[in-house]
This record gives sequence, C-alpha cells and structure tokens, in this order.
Amino acid sequence: MTETDKTTHFGFQTVDEDQKAGLVHGVFSSVASKYDVMNDLMSMGIHRVWKDAMMDWLAPRPGQRLLDVAGGTGDVAFRFLDRAGDGASATVLDMTEMMLLEGQKRAEATDKAHALDWVVGDAMALPFEDNSFDVYTISFGIRNVTRIEDALAEAYRVLRPGGRLMVLEFSQIPNDLMQKVYDLYSFNVIPTMGKVVTGDRDSYQYLVESIRRFPDQDRFAEMIRTAGFGLAKYRNLSMGIAALHSGWKL
Repeated sequence: MTETDKTTHFGFQTVDEDQKAGLVHGVFSSVASKYDVMNDLMSMGIHRVWKDAMMDWLAPRPGQRLLDVAGGTGDVAFRFLDRAGDGASATVLDMTEMMLLEGQKRAEATDKAHALDWVVGDAMALPFEDNSFDVYTISFGIRNVTRIEDALAEAYRVLRPGGRLMVLEFSQIPNDLMQKVYDLYSFNVIPTMGKVVTGDRDSYQYLVESIRRFPDQDRFAEMIRTAGFGLAKYRNLSMGIAALHSGWKL
C-alpha cells in the first residue's frame, strides 16, 4: 500500500486519509456559529460540568502556558485562565478559522483577550517549538484527527518536561443496555436537532458516528502510554458517556 492508498474513517464512511481533514473542516465550518448552542442542547448543558471537572483535575496554576488544540470557540481556554490566575496564558489552535473567529468575539467581551492567542493549525503538525507549553488540552477533538498517534506524538513534543496532557472525549458506557439507550438517543435525536438548529443534519450525523468509532477508555489510555506519557489514567464522566484522560511528560 502506498502513502496515497491509506484510508481512515469519517464517521462510518471509509475515506482516503488525505480527504478527512477537509471533510472535518467542512463539518465545523458549517456549524461554527451555532456550535456552542448545539453543545448545550445535545448534552443538556452537561458538557459544562465535564469541562469544569477537567479543570478540577488539571488544577491550573499561575504562570502556566496552555495549548488548547481543537479549541474552537475557547471554552476550555477561558476556564483555564479563570482558574490559573496571574501570568497564565492560553493558545487556542483549531483547523477551522470560523470557529476561532467565534472564540475571538467572545474574548473581546471579557478581560482575557490579552492572554489569548488564536492559531489556525493542524493537531498532527503543530506550528510550535519543542518544550513550549506546560499544559496541552484537547476536548471533543481528538476523535476528528486523521491519525491520533501523530497528534499524541505532537502533544508530547511541544510539552515541557513535567508538562501535562489532558483529553476530554466522548467514550463508551461500560454497560451494554445503557449504551444501547444512549445510541438510540444519539442517532435519532442529535442529527434531527442539528437539522432544526443549524440547518445541517449531515454534520451531526458524522459527529455521532465518530463517537462510536473512537477507541474505548482502556484502548485510548494505552495509546497515550505508547506516545511516551507516564502516569496515564482516566476518569469516567456521566457513567462513561465521556471520559477524561491524563498523562505526564516525565
């Protein structure tokens, strides 16, 4: 198989690897203006509790430098700066400029604009020097990356020794009956809701399919260890609908 013959998944579709980034970009460009509203509706606001739990475990400190990958509208970066206090800064990187523009609008209405940078970029080829950041976060974004292993390798590269990786992602409920109930909701309600709110059913069909294709908690924890991170652990949120993964560059 040549490099150009490699395939990956886009939801339940099989596509060439070099097509996926463009397809994902199309999804998030389409929903950018309604992205935060849909997050609230899809999760009934629970995504905010999950992000707060992420900050609780992360325990940001003054002076730390955050890289939030697939950071979109800045939800996690704002929370980090609120918790970290004096001297902290955050760089939000996303492949979709329209998502970043929505985040910049939010920042302009706060006192945090001076502590935020907004960068269009690729999680698999970060435009930063080695050992640049104290913390790397990615929330509900790593499942959209074409090669997860490459993104984790880049996370390891740009973190300083002693730096921390934290991933918040949808996961698998370790109860077959509960998982079936959740799947019924995901596949029947969310795409319809996306059509009503954003006018785009297909993007939300992809999003729910991508959740089902993502590795379960134990498999993903092993991927983090394979990338070189130590002390890799995870915590289930809402019975495993989502999970927090943590690792350290030792």
